[in-house]
Amino acid sequence: MLRIDVDHTAGAQPYAIPADNPFVAGGGLPEIWAWGLRNPFRFSFDTATGRLFVGDVGQKLYEEIDILQRGGNYGWNVMEGMHCFNPATGCNQAGLTLPIAEYDHSEGIAVIGGYVYHGSAIPALAGSYVFGDWGSGTIWRLTQDGSGAWQRVLLLNSGHNMSSFGRDPAGELYLADYATGAILKLTP
Repeated sequence: MLRIDVDHTAGAQPYAIPADNPFVAGGGLPEIWAWGLRNPFRFSFDTATGRLFVGDVGQKLYEEIDILQRGGNYGWNVMEGMHCFNPATGCNQAGLTLPIAEYDHSEGIAVIGGYVYHGSAIPALAGSYVFGDWGSGTIWRLTQDGSGAWQRVLLLNSGHNMSSFGRDPAGELYLADYATGAILKLTP
């Protein structure tokens, strides 16, 4: 995941590097904010906390949700989700940040990152991260309990090949259906 400053005004470069990026002083390309993601597909900031949620599409068996942090290594291609990938067993997980949630390919085939819900139409979703799967059309929510653990709960099987979620100014959520082009609003 790269982080650049496109609003800078000095110099001939098309962008500037934020001074607090983790590799500004060396050790990696200065544009890098976090690494070890396989195929991040949709990310969003929680408007209440500033946390950066990412749906990361897996290789063979697992899809994952991560919360990215400055300088974090999310494990690809040593890990796929919370499991060793290369090698298949006994991999070195030192220094890796594991996902907050995962699911295997019996439940879906390509995670679509979503949003933390801050709307008013569905009070039961308040503060939950809502995301889905392109292949199965399943929509889940993630909530964090008092101990910090994340719980994944099935919301619905939508029957849609969602390609993206959206959020309106009131915090209500929408999904885009890849097959039909329809934009659908999540309702109670």
